Amino acid sequence: MDLNLKGKSALVAGSTQGIGRAIATELANLGASVTLLARNEQMLKEVKETLFHASGQTHQLLVADFAKPNELKSVLDQHLKKNQYHILVNNTGGPPAGQAIDADIEAFRIAFNQHLICNQLLAQATVPFMKEAKYGRIINVISTSVKSPIPGLGVSNTIRGAVGNWSKTLANELGPFGITVNNILPGATATQRLTNIIENKAKKTGQPIEQVEEAMKGEIPARRFASPEEVAAAAAFLATPSASYINGINVPVDGGRTPSL
Repeated sequence: MDLNLKGKSALVAGSTQGIGRAIATELANLGASVTLLARNEQMLKEVKETLFHASGQTHQLLVADFAKPNELKSVLDQHLKKNQYHILVNNTGGPPAGQAIDADIEAFRIAFNQHLICNQLLAQATVPFMKEAKYGRIINVISTSVKSPIPGLGVSNTIRGAVGNWSKTLANELGPFGITVNNILPGATATQRLTNIIENKAKKTGQPIEQVEEAMKGEIPARRFASPEEVAAAAAFLATPSASYINGINVPVDGGRTPSL
């Protein structure tokens, strides 16, 4: 298989920790020049120093807050005057837990901006070069809730579904230009977000954290949580030349938990 990304450039959002950081690391390992995008400049600098660069890559960082789409657009406009990307990874932290019926309207608006609107801004900024290069990979890190809503994550379920349909629409529109658009759907993955979900559930139910964690693992055929690196491996493959005919799909990386095909 052709998994070589030497000469390719990748823009990875939400890349200071968890799944985003693991994807950036794997893309660099395959030879890509990676630009890290997040709001914490110090953490971005620390991650940048860890990226593999022996293939002659040049890694960069961009500081922007997804809670401020206008700020993101301004940063992109300036940066893309001198930089272009073959690969875009849309990834950002999920909305807080809670039932949809109890959520404030503002919670939906914030999540919509951070996920769908910022994804759209990033796609609009990077697609022109992908068309010119006749090589483009847009990879959206969403959630298995696209296939089966997860209880207690009402706002997240709603927004992730919107992003999933946006992605499929883009796949149809951009396929003729050699650009693929696919979604990675992580299951329960050992990240800070999962830790927060477990702690919140333990607090609400009065159960010990360990009991909540074991119950969650019991719902997964693999009987364990994923590592960020396992999710990153799937995303990185979709970025390679060998994935050129995979377009418009959802790829669950969930140990078999999702109850549908």
